[in-house]
Amino acid sequence: MSEQILDVAVIGAGPAGLTLARRLQETEASFKVFERNKGVGGIWDINAPNSPMYETAHFISSKTLSGFAGYPMPDDFPDYPSHRHLLTYIKSFAEEFDLERHIQFETSVDQADHNDDGTWTLRFADGTKQVCRYLVAANGVTWEPNTIEWPGEFNGEIRHTVTYRNTEELKGKRVLVVGAGNSGVDIACDASFAAEQAFLSVRRGYHFLPKHIMGQPIDVFASTGPKLPFPIQQRIFSGLIRMINGDMTRYGLPKPDHKLLESHPIMNTQILHYLGHGDCVAKGDVDRLDGDHVVFVDGSREQIDLILQATGYHHACPFIDDAVLNERDGRPDLYLGMFSRSAPTFAVLGFIEFASAAYDNFDKMAELIIADATSPSTSSFKRRFAAKKQNHQPDLTGGRNYVKSERHANYVEVETYLELLAGLKQELGIEGGSKSLVGAS
Repeated sequence: MSEQILDVAVIGAGPAGLTLARRLQETEASFKVFERNKGVGGIWDINAPNSPMYETAHFISSKTLSGFAGYPMPDDFPDYPSHRHLLTYIKSFAEEFDLERHIQFETSVDQADHNDDGTWTLRFADGTKQVCRYLVAANGVTWEPNTIEWPGEFNGEIRHTVTYRNTEELKGKRVLVVGAGNSGVDIACDASFAAEQAFLSVRRGYHFLPKHIMGQPIDVFASTGPKLPFPIQQRIFSGLIRMINGDMTRYGLPKPDHKLLESHPIMNTQILHYLGHGDCVAKGDVDRLDGDHVVFVDGSREQIDLILQATGYHHACPFIDDAVLNERDGRPDLYLGMFSRSAPTFAVLGFIEFASAAYDNFDKMAELIIADATSPSTSSFKRRFAAKKQNHQPDLTGGRNYVKSERHANYVEVETYLELLAGLKQELGIEGGSKSLVGAS
């Protein structure tokens, strides 16, 4: 066991963990980041074991609005960077701020035990241990696949998309992609040109947003217009998207059962091209498996060789007791999507869901985590914030009627969230501050 007790331990050296490391090195706290892989980057390292990355993957928010705070993406990046661009950028961020000296690579946390005195004991795969006073999980949300089992027997292959890498895996096959999240639709596009025939199974209708409007990335286009009340924005963009895409039922897709921006946006209209040309065929929900065939709820059936489940991921910290996360509706119930309500020295960065670029928001969120991690237990900040964790139940939806699904159980409206976060930091006296609170009263 390491003899030094760390003030803060961070698990994961992806974008969230690096954001925390950058903030922590501005403080007086002793800390270390533990990363199970050989380098930084998290999911964006396609060569990392269990990475969900695939060769055609690109960011779904633009380079203009997606960079780390104070460290924009390079001008020569395309509007929507590939996974290779992202990994290069993340590595350059770590180098620019000299973050790797704080990271212990190839160190997998098997278990994190909450001790009676409030500290944590991290138990690593190699049998060593580390004690810390405060623990932050920044391990990400796309590592633990959510899989489905259907009745019946199937002669083909069934895999989750976490295992998918490139189009060579699809050639000569009749491929069914189940699920219309962004990765599912991307992979259905891959199958549309690489497979013998592609099918896309969807449970409900969705709105498909183009990545460019009037030659600009759609998030840049949306951010440069006048600030309007959300209902008016929703009506304007709904009309614009209908004008661009037309009636979804013409493509064999169900009519959306929710209004625009009431679910995570599907940033892909390329799939409509393939559906319109018959290279991909839209199907409803899967009912059962039958030998070489998949039978759908409408009674239709298709001969399928490969089923790829694009059915999402569990928000999991497999190294920690489930009670610390207090799961509700399939998602952890954390204060502001970050803080455990039962373990006052534990936080998570990177589990929150919102329709916005994440990295700059991670920095705003990390500021509150750092204050909580470095403030003495006797400080007035600690007492007031502990009460907030226990009793504050803010509505973070901004009045939006998000789809009732596991995917959206903890979804938040980003402007509402950031306004509340800024107000809370101001109330607690930490707005704009990154200096360590260790030793403060």
